[in-house]
Amino acid sequence: MFRKILIANRGEIACRVIATARRMGIATVAVYSDADAASKHVAMADGAVRIGAAAVAESYLKGDAIIAAALRTGAEAIHSGYGFLSENPGFVEAVQAAGLGFIGPPASAIRAMGLKDAAKALMIKAGVPVVPGYHGESQDPAHLAAEAAAIGYPVLIKARAGGGGKGMRLVTDPGDFAQALESAQREARSSFGDPACLVEKYITQPRHIEIQVFGDTQGHVVHLFERDCSLQRRHQKVIEEAPAPGMPAEVRAAMGKAAVEAARAIGYQGAGTVEFIVDGSGPLRPDGFWFMEMNTRLQVEHPVSEAITGLDFVELQLRIAAGEPLPFRQQDLRIDGWAFEARIYAEDVEKGFLPATGTLEHLSFPEGVEFRRGAVRIDSGVRQGDEISPWYDPMIAKVVVHGPDRTAARNLLSTTLEHCRIAGSTTNLEFLAALSRHDGFRAGDVDTGLIARDLDQLIAAAPLPAAAPALAALAALNLLDPPQAADPWDRLTGWRGWSAAESFVALDHKDGPLALRVIHLDPRQFHVTGAGYDTTLTLLDHRDGALRFSCDGLQSTAHFVATPDRISLFLSGRKHDFTRIDPLLAGEHDAAGGDTILAPMPGLVAALRTSAGARVTKGDALIFIEAMKMEHILTAPRDGIVAEVLVAEGDQVSDGTVLVRMEAEDG
Repeated sequence: MFRKILIANRGEIACRVIATARRMGIATVAVYSDADAASKHVAMADGAVRIGAAAVAESYLKGDAIIAAALRTGAEAIHSGYGFLSENPGFVEAVQAAGLGFIGPPASAIRAMGLKDAAKALMIKAGVPVVPGYHGESQDPAHLAAEAAAIGYPVLIKARAGGGGKGMRLVTDPGDFAQALESAQREARSSFGDPACLVEKYITQPRHIEIQVFGDTQGHVVHLFERDCSLQRRHQKVIEEAPAPGMPAEVRAAMGKAAVEAARAIGYQGAGTVEFIVDGSGPLRPDGFWFMEMNTRLQVEHPVSEAITGLDFVELQLRIAAGEPLPFRQQDLRIDGWAFEARIYAEDVEKGFLPATGTLEHLSFPEGVEFRRGAVRIDSGVRQGDEISPWYDPMIAKVVVHGPDRTAARNLLSTTLEHCRIAGSTTNLEFLAALSRHDGFRAGDVDTGLIARDLDQLIAAAPLPAAAPALAALAALNLLDPPQAADPWDRLTGWRGWSAAESFVALDHKDGPLALRVIHLDPRQFHVTGAGYDTTLTLLDHRDGALRFSCDGLQSTAHFVATPDRISLFLSGRKHDFTRIDPLLAGEHDAAGGDTILAPMPGLVAALRTSAGARVTKGDALIFIEAMKMEHILTAPRDGIVAEVLVAEGDQVSDGTVLVRMEAEDG
């Protein structure tokens, strides 16, 4: 077994590998960019080496710098995690040429599956069913458009390299094909260095089911059952589960056999995942699944398979890379219970899942909790106080739950998500909680279109509880802190010697501004009015971060995080953000008005499709912004004429930057 390994990655997966290596007594070396110098994975490792600037191309994609770091620190092997160089056969060959071990499959296997078109041809030869489509070499837009027409719409444009939903576009209208192809190619070039795409028939009610496989150096290959990854937004997975709901034994056997044959066809070693598109229009059947691609690495969602098998997949990777045989055969493996994984991202769901940034002012998870044979596991690469950087994937954590059956595990998932508390960045946490309560999801009736179909329902905001603005007003006045922790002079806020004291607070909420009046009935009781609210609130207890209170006679518990600018209140499983308003500025309006297009997040201007003087129609694509390795399209807010374009292709812009000004409608 190895004595020391280097992890050529960052964030959650680097922390995950380090944890297993530490348990096995293996020393670890981390690598980091300038943006990650103070990150969690660097702090966890036994040693760390700087490899470059924040940009991925200048750090985590620099194979030579990573290999040099391994040699310099005496590491014997490299684990590449997922993403970055994990599926780069040239990197694997360079690692081995330097006399180091690679904890993953051989370069030949990665190369065989690295290009989706070649992989599908190989699978056809191996007798594995594949989705109909064009997998040829031609990248001529006219030729690809003709192939799409021959296949029949809707079609899916897919980058032939990489994965993670990048370089993927669904096209339902032939008139949109050219723009979608251009965008997919540009994103594929940015993410994988290869702009080539293929075109496939889009299955109208598909399920995404994948099979986990492992192979050793002695030629043994097994599958460790399936995961259902159908809950996706923008072709990226949101909640995964194992096993798949409604999976008959004969279909599991057929899919497992196909996955093992696929792995054997390329001499696979280590952890891998064979992904299938499955017809979800009715019951699953043995002839209703088709090969999509193989991920020649550990998957983000591997913990759900670990939960139902009781195995540590990183440990298996390490042992296989060290030459040990698989410690089991197919007949030894069993499914135990049910597991879910929900991915918490810094992103704005209401703005189309745009990535978000910010400092994690508060981060709290119910980690390690056990409920009636159910268990909660949190995999995260960040800590409280860390910054969500625009340079990398905005994942905050993976919430993994395991229970004796699907109902118990799903209930535990909902409960756990409601008890996660994150402040300082916009997240998808409430969206995940709503998704876990969705009727179709509860019933196991899932497909890849569920989120898009029911998005309005999933993001519908619940009415603001009466207690929330009252608590926010008290927090703004420093009246929610425990008495022993507060500055005693703050307790004199609004004090009067002859009548009930009162204070006035101006707050902003996403539903609009709030002007509130707080009447101090006694040191722990307040009457709050204004903005349509009229409530009496009594503070009962405040310990261990939990505030117990009574609102109009109804007791409840809340948590809050207050900063000089913002108050985040966690109440009844939801977060409510309030911004403090300076009364002197409360009447000012945004000078930008409604005739501008602003950058919705920090990013790179990847392409411009307009110029000053151009006449545009509402919805026209004007600017393509690349952020966190995904491309986002900014469209015209209305019909009109472009007055000014304030950026150029290649510019790096910050959140809120004015990109385009439209001529005033009355001009």
